Amino acid sequence: MKVITIGRRVVPTEQIALVEAFDPAGNPEFKPEKDFKARVVLLNRDTVLTEETPQAFAEKHDLRLLAEDSVAVNRAVPFRVETFAPTESFKPSKPYVTRLKWRDNDGDEQSKLLITPPETVIAEILRPDAELPASSKRAPRRPSRTRGGSRKIEATRG
Repeated sequence: MKVITIGRRVVPTEQIALVEAFDPAGNPEFKPEKDFKARVVLLNRDTVLTEETPQAFAEKHDLRLLAEDSVAVNRAVPFRVETFAPTESFKPSKPYVTRLKWRDNDGDEQSKLLITPPETVIAEILRPDAELPASSKRAPRRPSRTRGGSRKIEATRG
């Protein structure tokens, strides 16, 4: 298990869902001593602030960056991707088109709205150019045997 130290917190990489940009202006009452640039969102929606940008954090810890949203996602997390359309009762200020969903440790559904198109999100999460973490890899399948017996016997039958 790989762990990351963020400030005083030690976090297993398997518990990181995504990393998003942090805007201190969003909460004017919060006056941090450090210049935090990103929020690390854990599976259970707890957050840890970091002084690294989402881009730098993604590069350093092998996460996938969705550049339009400045959000990095952990490929080891089983995400679901849906299209998003505003409703009469919920009209966000940004032009969101995608909802990224995952389950927390209690099995509850969590989500994040994105402006990146759903097809791009899926392509980025599934892009094969980087190795999956060892815990996410499946064991290779063994070739199946026929009902006739061992391979040696099958070779002599032909």
